[in-house]
Amino acid sequence: MKRARLYQQLAPEAREQIGLSVINRVICALILLASLTAILETEPTLRDRAPGLFMALETLFVALFTAEYSLRLYAVGEDPRYRGLKGRLRYIFSFWALVDLIAILPYFLGFLSHNNAFLLRLLRLTRMLRLARLGRFSQAWSALADALKSRSHELWLSAGVAGLLLLFSSCCLYVVEAAAQPEAFGSVPRALWWSIATLTTVGYGDVTPMTALGKLFAGLTAVAGIGLIAMPTGILAAAFSDEFQNKRGK
Repeated sequence: MKRARLYQQLAPEAREQIGLSVINRVICALILLASLTAILETEPTLRDRAPGLFMALETLFVALFTAEYSLRLYAVGEDPRYRGLKGRLRYIFSFWALVDLIAILPYFLGFLSHNNAFLLRLLRLTRMLRLARLGRFSQAWSALADALKSRSHELWLSAGVAGLLLLFSSCCLYVVEAAAQPEAFGSVPRALWWSIATLTTVGYGDVTPMTALGKLFAGLTAVAGIGLIAMPTGILAAAFSDEFQNKRGK
């Protein structure tokens, strides 16, 4: 019975009442605090003033998350899918269990890369992945996954159209601009950077066509970029609307 109560406290899907349990609310607060600490630690002035504070806080967070992970591994046996040794192994390699593990691993990997500044920075940012753990406690994440799954065909189609537009515009600019700007448009891969910036309507302006024909193709590409962005946006908006309406109707 104790394990059953613990499972109801830790697993949102096993809870009969609406809302999160007290334990899961505390876990959410710890995730936000740990992420905020990881952000502040990247500021050298703060890190130099209190070098031991951030390490102590990270050790505390990892200890709490490790205890939570162990309790989840113990309590998940209440779910018929994860009973026994094989069930526990299946749970360990499930999506949310792997996300939980990623929240802990950077702390221990940091000791192995203590003398590598790049890896240390990377591991500090990896701790921001802890925010993904909040998805376990939100029905919106499941609605997002269901919406993406229901419109996967349309999204893949829009991605294919985007790829063709990128390739076509890159080829066109390579043909008309390569002679005038070989550094920027001397090959299709080089022209691809300009196509990406233009079709996504970012428009950095670091590379621009100079010839009249190149400017004509650039204008057509920019107009096509508006439709390129609108296509998946409309698909996702309709999918989210349908999914949330379905959930309200249940």
